[in-house]
Amino acid sequence: MNIIDHIKLPFRKDKELYLELYKILGFLPHNISFYKLALMHKSVAHKNEKGKPVNNERLEFLGDAVLDATVGHIVYEHFPGKREGFLTNTRSKLVQRETLGRLAKEMGITRLILSSGRTASHNSYMGGNAFEALVGALYLDHGYDACMAFVKKKILNKMVNIDKVAYKEVNFKSKLIEWSQKNKVNIEFRCLKQYKDENGSPVFEYLCVLENIEACAGKGFSKKEAQQHASEDTLKKLRKQPQFCDSIFQAKTERTKMEEEPVMVAPDIEKNIEEENNFIISQPDCNNTKKSKSSDENKKNIQEQFFDIDFSDVKEEQKEMSKEDIIAAAEAAAFQEDNNK
Repeated sequence: MNIIDHIKLPFRKDKELYLELYKILGFLPHNISFYKLALMHKSVAHKNEKGKPVNNERLEFLGDAVLDATVGHIVYEHFPGKREGFLTNTRSKLVQRETLGRLAKEMGITRLILSSGRTASHNSYMGGNAFEALVGALYLDHGYDACMAFVKKKILNKMVNIDKVAYKEVNFKSKLIEWSQKNKVNIEFRCLKQYKDENGSPVFEYLCVLENIEACAGKGFSKKEAQQHASEDTLKKLRKQPQFCDSIFQAKTERTKMEEEPVMVAPDIEKNIEEENNFIISQPDCNNTKKSKSSDENKKNIQEQFFDIDFSDVKEEQKEMSKEDIIAAAEAAAFQEDNNK
């Protein structure tokens, strides 16, 4: 604690708030207005002198960016041999809304939030949003190094086991889809209800269905959250209830039987093409005297096909005669005439 801040503390108007923030952050505020704004939810509908709404949404945006940077820095140093994908996944788990919401509750941030009572009891993200807004306020008031020290000393060293979080599977929907693909099980998420609660907040309810068998339903303030809850309960049911798991695989077996009905064997296209292109007629073997009746008939048909041709209009080409042939032919003709007389 800074000595000057410690001396001024008894004279502070909001002494109790200063002490609470010191317990949470490890730093005494310089400008308390940043932190008051960080703890002001939009449901209060507070406005400034110009009539513009005043709440913690802008600080939440800033704190989200600062938190990504500080946690990313710490994860980078903590896992020197890991690749970018592993580091990104670990950082996402550490800064997700559910984790920040639990931290806000454990650290006492939630009870400091200024909001309407009904909204505070219903909105599960309010604590996480206020956590980010406080990080934004700390950044504006003390700088980046103070945010780094807060995340490292107050969060990761005392409240969160970074190694356990890094290797923990939290995306239950992704895990369930991976299981279904590995086992070739059909999966779908059916929307059961979509409505607004008494505060006007949207509520979604989804049912997880495996092989057309209803598994578990989940409810949340977004489709993703509802499907995550449904997937988480379904995974637990698959692990703890063997009969349910057996019914899934039995339904899969019945479905695959219908899909795998026997079909006609496809024709051998290459063989057919080879037979069609085999247009050369084989010559009969004269040495082989033992031929079947069907073979003789086939040959006869082939001969009739190729030799049943009319040659009547075809004349034999006349050869050119020599002088001796001409004289011999004339003598023969004269001799024939004498005999006829």
